[in-house]
Amino acid sequence: MSDMLLNPSRDDFSALLEESFGARGGLTEGKVISATVVSIENDFVLVDIGLKTEGRIPVREFGLEGSSLKVNDTVEVYLDRIENALGEAVVSREKARREEAWGRLEKLFATGESVDGAIVGRVKGGFTVDLGGANAFLPGSQVDIRPVRDVGPLMNIVQPFCILKMDRPRGNIVVSRRSILELDRAEARTEIVAGLAEGEIRDGVVKNITDYGAFVDLGGVDGLLHVTDMSWKRISHPSQVLNVGDTVQVQIVKINPDTQRISLGMKQLLSDPWDGAEAKYPVGARYSGVITNITDYGAFVELESGVEGLVHVSEMSWTKKTLHPSKIVNPGDPVDVIVIDVDGDKRRISLGMKQAQPNPWDAFLTEFPVGSTLTGEIKNITEFGLFVGVNEDLDGMVHMSDIDWNQAGEEAIKNYKRGDMVEAKVLDVDVEKERISLGIKQVSSDPFATETLKRGQTVTCTVTEIASGGIEVSIGPDNIMKAFVRKSDISRDRAEQRPERYAVGDRVDAVVTAIDKATRKVSVSIKALEMAEEKEAISQFGSSDSGASLGDILGAALRQKEQND
Repeated sequence: MSDMLLNPSRDDFSALLEESFGARGGLTEGKVISATVVSIENDFVLVDIGLKTEGRIPVREFGLEGSSLKVNDTVEVYLDRIENALGEAVVSREKARREEAWGRLEKLFATGESVDGAIVGRVKGGFTVDLGGANAFLPGSQVDIRPVRDVGPLMNIVQPFCILKMDRPRGNIVVSRRSILELDRAEARTEIVAGLAEGEIRDGVVKNITDYGAFVDLGGVDGLLHVTDMSWKRISHPSQVLNVGDTVQVQIVKINPDTQRISLGMKQLLSDPWDGAEAKYPVGARYSGVITNITDYGAFVELESGVEGLVHVSEMSWTKKTLHPSKIVNPGDPVDVIVIDVDGDKRRISLGMKQAQPNPWDAFLTEFPVGSTLTGEIKNITEFGLFVGVNEDLDGMVHMSDIDWNQAGEEAIKNYKRGDMVEAKVLDVDVEKERISLGIKQVSSDPFATETLKRGQTVTCTVTEIASGGIEVSIGPDNIMKAFVRKSDISRDRAEQRPERYAVGDRVDAVVTAIDKATRKVSVSIKALEMAEEKEAISQFGSSDSGASLGDILGAALRQKEQND
């Protein structure tokens, strides 16, 4: 034995080491073992792991159980080293708790069960939760169903959590308190909803108001009261009817069994004002209402609470058809309307405002019957005619074909400008189409109707225009009718067939050669008159065959004519 102690071999050293471990009662480093609390001194707990070997553990490693720890209690600790330089065992309660907790938590995570823990600290983005030996991260969004401003009352209180994620290699655990609350609320909601029935009337408290409705607490479960179900009348915003905290009586309109959403209604507790609408609002009846809303296409008029009709923009005014409805009426204006159409099933009533006012076209026709004459101002000129104001609201149209008897419409229209006062005759009034037809030329008589021109008749004309192809002339003392003398009809003598021989204003005699009433055209010829005069002179004063010259014959005829004149 002495040789072994003085010069130990490798086998001898191994035997001595195993003997030493055996003397320690089988203690193995890296394992969880039981220890006994020997004493609690300030911030440390002294524990005996057996065979007079002791270790020192900080109190903080015991977590919540540290406050109830006492001498002789048995605790599980993790053995890092059997003995350090000071002769003490290096042990850890925190590691022991972690090893124990991870095994337990992994089983709960696998089955989806909740785990008890306590919020013990605040970290960036959330909080630290002690799960009985293992620390987990609680994101701020997972603390409660609604945002929590003060988490103080929830700190250091043992409560259930749901494990969302576990990563043992990295030592990460993520938990949620919100999931537990939502599950509890869902279970409670299911139980409450099961006790409700569609059509049931309940009292509730308004919890929240949005743009589209209000949420009403029915005693542990919320229902949505949509703005369209608050009243039979139009409501622009729920705050017009309700306030947060109001107690209201509602009817359960619908319960969705899948989503457990509850739809509520208030108007369903009142009689529907649209019942019997066809009988209450017969077509053609006159009513007084108030403008409630204005759109681009018309205005809504409230006839009674909950019943509105639409006045289309085309039915608002007899004359202001191109204006936006807001230029004609304003919200709150009282108006008289006539019922045009009623559809009780679709809850629609078509109304007319203009029908409740005198028709200005009927009034105009009474004041100015067809054939009467009026004076008006030219309001507008278009390519097809003139618009003449006949009163403050109405315009009549003079088609370009009704401007002048003789001039073409395109030319006649150039003689007028906006602001001119003209006299016109009422040709037609179409009340249904809201049109008034006027004529300027009809104020004067039709020269074709009054003049009794005949072919072969000699007329005195006044030159009005010189053209390369002839001359334009007016016939008669009033210069009403126009005619054109072609170049070949200016003179019998070819050398004298020159339009430039004449000047505007010259008076000439000619013979009517053609009358076309369809085209309102008259043709005259100076040449034909000369030939007729020559023929007559020869018959009266002899012929050239009798020895008299043509000049003598014409001279004698001319002298005779001057004597007669």
